[in-house]
Amino acid sequence: MSEPNRAQAMTQRIHLFAGLLATLTIASFFSVSLFSELLGSTETIVAAKALIVMPGLFLLIPAIAATGVSGFILSKSRQGRLIAAKKKRMPFIAANGVLILVPCAIFLNRWAAAGTFDTTFYLVQGLEFLAGATNLGLMGLNIRDGLRMSGRFRKS
Repeated sequence: MSEPNRAQAMTQRIHLFAGLLATLTIASFFSVSLFSELLGSTETIVAAKALIVMPGLFLLIPAIAATGVSGFILSKSRQGRLIAAKKKRMPFIAANGVLILVPCAIFLNRWAAAGTFDTTFYLVQGLEFLAGATNLGLMGLNIRDGLRMSGRFRKS
């Protein structure tokens, strides 16, 4: 395998791994939050919020960054409808994460640690669920399109 092909193959692996890690991390945040809110005690909610922020965000943010950078590098040599769709989704996914999900996680962690489970807490929790579900849906579409481009997933 030539050096450029080896570099592209490595970039593809990084993109796949980082994208799956980011998606699974967001899905786990969503699930842990939902189940702790519905079935857990106050202590469970506090612990869940703390774990989402630390170490959760320190896992998620580099995974999203690696996905974006590797995707940008890979898209330079490709064109087409699927690439265009993925490129259109990415700014929304990133903005949703940086402007809504990360601040919500930090806010909810601080308020849970303080024992402040009021209307504002639950409004922010609802916003976080909505933003998280939106990002999961968009990331799922990007995974589907990536699998189609790689030939691993065919249109039915």
